[in-house]
Amino acid sequence: MASETESASDFHQRDVAEKMPAAGSSPTESVTLTDDGSGTLEQGAGGVVVEKMSKIRWFSVCVGLYLTAFLYGLDSTISADVQGPILASLGDLDLLPWLGTGFLLGSVATISLFGSLYTKVEVKWCYLGSILAFEVGSAICGAAPNMNAMAVGRVVAGVGGSGIYLGGISYISIFVTAAKQPLYTALISTFWGLGAILGPVIGGAFAQSKATWRWAFYINLVLGAATAPIYIFWFPRHGAHRHEKILPRIKNIDWLGALLNAATYTLFIISCTNSGTTWPWNSGSVIALWVMTGVTIILYALQQGTAFLTTKEDRIYPVWCLKHRSLVLLYIGTAGSSAVLNCNIYYLPLYFEFTKGDGAISVAARLLPFIFLMIFSALLCGALLPKLNLYAPWYLISGVIALVGSVLLFRISAATPLRNMYGFEILVGTGCGLTFQAAYSIALSKSPADKATSVLSFINVAQLGGGALSLAIAGAVFQNVGFNTLQSALGGRGYTDTEIREALAGGYSSILSDGSPEVRAIASDAIGSTIAKVFGISLGGAAAVLVAGLLMRWEKVKMV
Repeated sequence: MASETESASDFHQRDVAEKMPAAGSSPTESVTLTDDGSGTLEQGAGGVVVEKMSKIRWFSVCVGLYLTAFLYGLDSTISADVQGPILASLGDLDLLPWLGTGFLLGSVATISLFGSLYTKVEVKWCYLGSILAFEVGSAICGAAPNMNAMAVGRVVAGVGGSGIYLGGISYISIFVTAAKQPLYTALISTFWGLGAILGPVIGGAFAQSKATWRWAFYINLVLGAATAPIYIFWFPRHGAHRHEKILPRIKNIDWLGALLNAATYTLFIISCTNSGTTWPWNSGSVIALWVMTGVTIILYALQQGTAFLTTKEDRIYPVWCLKHRSLVLLYIGTAGSSAVLNCNIYYLPLYFEFTKGDGAISVAARLLPFIFLMIFSALLCGALLPKLNLYAPWYLISGVIALVGSVLLFRISAATPLRNMYGFEILVGTGCGLTFQAAYSIALSKSPADKATSVLSFINVAQLGGGALSLAIAGAVFQNVGFNTLQSALGGRGYTDTEIREALAGGYSSILSDGSPEVRAIASDAIGSTIAKVFGISLGGAAAVLVAGLLMRWEKVKMV
């Protein structure tokens, strides 16, 4: 076994025998960092495959990883400020919620599949394929002739986004030492956060320009083309099966589990999206949807529990993680943090748009306290966690701060002063940021080396699933409660049900754009009180983080 070359860089300093199996690679493979600018594979003594990588090359790889995280964050929120223009252009109000939920649905429905793929195929090619899917989805959205095509594009982009996100985390787990993983992983959330805050700004700016809202999606193609050489020529290869045929490996993937996993999330989100909006809650269609959702969940649980048509090692869901108390609590804490973050990052802009009449640029400025504190707290945790090693207090503090902020947001109204809103944003941003990415490094340190990719997938399911399900539920609350509140507030003024539902889509509606000052004030108050109720989802997520922290062992984890 060849040893790694010593370097001042933050990666490749762990013993090869420990590091490489954790990434799913052969024990006869190692990667060596040099300063000579080279980046080639060489055959070393004893059949060792050695990849020389310069510091400059590693820097460019990091640029590529964080740029894709930025684009992923950008697409997660870019639809928040273009709903009205898209609705005006494409129509079909019933499908409007898919602008937000479609992207996260594509992500969470395929994240477990990508977890398997990253252990079965070459990491680089899987990552490049994910980028391609993301760009294809963006192209479909930009060229969408109708809302159906837009929904499909958002889902396809979400599929690519999940592969990009897991690929970035996987690259870090392969090439960064355990001691530095929390900081590098926190940087993923930093650039994701930057993309998330700029999403509404960029989307709104394009929607208000001659370029139209379509360039809110086309911009991904431009950025992707500009950085393609980094991904194609500079990203390192790494995989245990580099010299094996690909078809036998793909056959071993749990395809039935992948199908049931995707069906579970899809049916749940479709049920939330259509209940009370497209069809009444007591209609046969809605009841059938929820029954199908329940049946699919049961079938998925049984299939994974019995390893039907697969093996225990190849199951799409890392069932072994459920036997470890710490991993389950990390899962709950991560899902809760994700629910807090997604609920706030999507509905805080809507609050300012509806109640303060802010445009895209103003809305983004209002969101700065939340984003900056989320980023700062994520980086703080990433820097200090390897030094303090005790992880339970992070979840306790995170849960308490996020819970206080969420309770205060739950009590807001259209008349809440801006200074109060900024204070509430600081609390929820700090709270969710402390634990949004922390579980990745903690879970890796508490898992067997050969289960690294599996446990990463487990935490990814928690993070993306928590975000997708929280947004689906929040959307159902917003549409149903908002409709009932507006209908009651505007009763007797001659507005149709369709016009009232359109008001929930933003300034495109006749109520908000053409109504009298009195009508607009009534609608603003009604929608403001509705959004306050939506923050109940954030409250529930914060409570989950706090409970997870209370139940965690006060034990230290060694990250070296």
